[in-house]
Amino acid sequence: MDNGKAFLKSRISYEWAKPEDWTEAISLVWTTFMEFEAADYGEEGTGHFFEFITDDDLHDAFLKGNYPMMIARYEGSIVGVASLRGGNRLSLLFVRRELHRNGIGTELVDRLCRYLRDICHENCMIVRAAPYAVDFYRKIGFMALEPEKNISGIRVTTMELIF
Repeated sequence: MDNGKAFLKSRISYEWAKPEDWTEAISLVWTTFMEFEAADYGEEGTGHFFEFITDDDLHDAFLKGNYPMMIARYEGSIVGVASLRGGNRLSLLFVRRELHRNGIGTELVDRLCRYLRDICHENCMIVRAAPYAVDFYRKIGFMALEPEKNISGIRVTTMELIF
C-alpha cells in the first residue's frame, strides 16, 4: 500500500448509520448507481431500483433497526454505504467513485460479516450482485450460486460468502 492510500485509510471512519444519515446515504447510493450500474439495467431496472431505495417502507425498516446500514465517512461526508436485509443479505454496497479501490467496500463487507457472525450467529452472506460488481465480490471471496438472472429489469448474479 502506498503512503497516500495508507493516509487515506487512516482517515476513514466506519459506523452504524443514524436516522440523520439516511438522506445523504441514499443520495450516495443513487448517484453511484447512476454512474456505474444504470446502463446495465435499462429504464425498467433503473426505475425499480429508484422505487426500492426511496420506498417509505425501507426507510421505516431502517428507523426500526430492521435494515442495518453501515457507513464510511471521510472528512465528515459519507463516502461508502452497505446495508443488510432479510438477515444475511447484503442489500446495498456503494462507494463514492473517487474512492474506489481504496478498501472501503471490502472493509464495509468485512464489518457486516463480523456483525452477522458475532451478533446474528450467521455463517454466510448472500448478495445479488450487479454486473459491475461481480468481479469485486469474487475478489473478496464470494462464489456465484447461479448464473446471472434478470429480475424486473435488474440483472443480478446471486453470490455467497461463507465465513
